[in-house]
Amino acid sequence: MAFKGWPVEAVEFYEGLAADNTRTYWNDHKATYERCVKAPMEELLAELAERFGPGRVFRPYRDVRFSKDKARYKLNCAAHLASGYLMFSADGLFAGTGLYMPDPAQLQRYRAAVDDEKSGSELSSIVTTLRRDGYEVGAHEVLKSAPKGWAKDHRRIELLQQKGIVMSKAWPVGPWLGTRKAKDRVVAALEAGVPLNAWVERFVS
Repeated sequence: MAFKGWPVEAVEFYEGLAADNTRTYWNDHKATYERCVKAPMEELLAELAERFGPGRVFRPYRDVRFSKDKARYKLNCAAHLASGYLMFSADGLFAGTGLYMPDPAQLQRYRAAVDDEKSGSELSSIVTTLRRDGYEVGAHEVLKSAPKGWAKDHRRIELLQQKGIVMSKAWPVGPWLGTRKAKDRVVAALEAGVPLNAWVERFVS
């Protein structure tokens, strides 16, 4: 099946789940989830695979073993691509890519590349372009001060403080979400992230 966007029933499904995050609600509306939420995501992943690599949809169930929040079900449908991340929810659509939660060795290489004048300047230019074009650039965790061993007045201190680097964009719910324009927006975001991923591949991976 060709991707046609997410119908309004998909948004309503998550609005209902937010209000009633129970097994009863889930079982009563599981067919809506499969048809209106998960199926469009799988169709989109199939169409993106040739350019951005294979993808998979994450499980809809939360791991509540060590959480105070015992809500059983996630309030979004998320998917991972070889070169990106997608998420659909009642709030809209999200796409992002980059270096997310690097391991210690990767983080060390990232910071060394940021410090290097040539590779660091290249990254600064990529970030400037992304922000100019309306994308968010950041990390899952950002230090409040300089990391140990780095000067507080480093010219790229903002990038050094980040534990990784990710670009992303979120779009609120609108009529476009139920059309192929949803794919157009995702493709544009992932294409915009290509230079960042190329930089990560050269200097960090």
